[in-house]
Amino acid sequence: MTKFAIRSLIMAYMDIKENDRFLDIGAGTGSVSFEAASRGAIVDAIESNKEAVDLVRENMNNLNLKINLIEGFGPDNLDDKTYDKIFVGGSRGRIKEIVGFAYKNLSKGGIICASFVTLKNAGEFLEDLKKEGFSEVEVSLAQISNMDKLGLLRAENPIFIIRGEKND
Repeated sequence: MTKFAIRSLIMAYMDIKENDRFLDIGAGTGSVSFEAASRGAIVDAIESNKEAVDLVRENMNNLNLKINLIEGFGPDNLDDKTYDKIFVGGSRGRIKEIVGFAYKNLSKGGIICASFVTLKNAGEFLEDLKKEGFSEVEVSLAQISNMDKLGLLRAENPIFIIRGEKND
C-alpha cells in the first residue's frame, strides 16, 4: 500500500481536481485510486492480482467510494478512453507500452505520474516519457521516516516520483 505521505505527494504532483478523469494502472490495494476518488476524480483502476482486486472491492464498500475496477493488465485490458490524469503504480515490465498508451489517451495538458522504488524502472520510465514527447518532466526522490513506539525515526524505502505533461 502506498503510504499516506507518498500518496499526498502524488496527488499534489498530479493536481487532482473534481471531475478529473483518472486512471490508476497497477492499482495494487487501491490506495491512490481511493485518494483520487475522495478528491472528486472519476476513477478507473486496473489491477491483475486477484487478492488485490478483492481487497479493492472490499475497501470500496467500506469507504463508500465509487471506482470502476478492471481486473486485468494495463494497457492490454483497457478501453480506448481519454483521461486527464494517469498514475502508474505497477507496470509488470510494460513501462514502454504504458507510456505509449498514456500519450495516446491523455487529454491535452494531461498528466502522467508514476512512483518507483528501483532506479532501473525510474530511469526507463523517464527515458520513455522523453521519447514519447511528454514535457514538463519532473523527477523527485521522496525519503520518508516515521517515528516508532520508542520515538526513533524509521526510514521507509525511498520512492522516485516522476511526472510529465502532454502539451500537444
